[in-house]
Amino acid sequence: MQKQTIYPDYNVMNSKDEWDVHTRQIVENRLVPVEDYSYFGWPEIETLRAVCSLLVDDSRTEIIAEVLRHFDSKMTEAKGEGQRKAGVPKEALLVRKGLQALDQSAMDRFQLPFHQLTEAGRRQLLTELAEGRLPAQGLWTAVPQKELFQKLLMLTLESYYSHPAVWSEIGYGGPAYPRGYVRADIGHLDPWEAKQQP
Repeated sequence: MQKQTIYPDYNVMNSKDEWDVHTRQIVENRLVPVEDYSYFGWPEIETLRAVCSLLVDDSRTEIIAEVLRHFDSKMTEAKGEGQRKAGVPKEALLVRKGLQALDQSAMDRFQLPFHQLTEAGRRQLLTELAEGRLPAQGLWTAVPQKELFQKLLMLTLESYYSHPAVWSEIGYGGPAYPRGYVRADIGHLDPWEAKQQP
């Protein structure tokens, strides 16, 4: 199901032949179905799927699958994080332990895993997580709640808004290299850019 958009006839993938080969491969790979995950187990993936879907208010399988792939790849790459507050676990450990703690909170409160909760139940727990108000017991003693929420939100948004279907919905023209933009003035569009529909 496509989300409501003012660009209903726009598909950024129609411009893929304008992109360089390397960029085109990266973007096209975001459309390939995910077979399995190397870092997360299925219980963690289901919890993460429910969290990400709620954060972006979108449960489309193909888009959320790419968000999950992004998380999985970030957790296994050898690159550093750039910065991390003192006392906050490394990204991979923070996310894994945080998902387990969130699932445990759901079980403690609702006797169901997080992904099986109603949307209201999920929203309640995520709101408490964002505000650092979940009971600081069990797994939560080693997981800083606000930092976990910020990490989940950041990784979800950066991957969600890198999906070509979302680009099309928001009218983003995708990579401009090597074609480039010619009409850079406000209100002027290049012929290949998305046009608003009334």
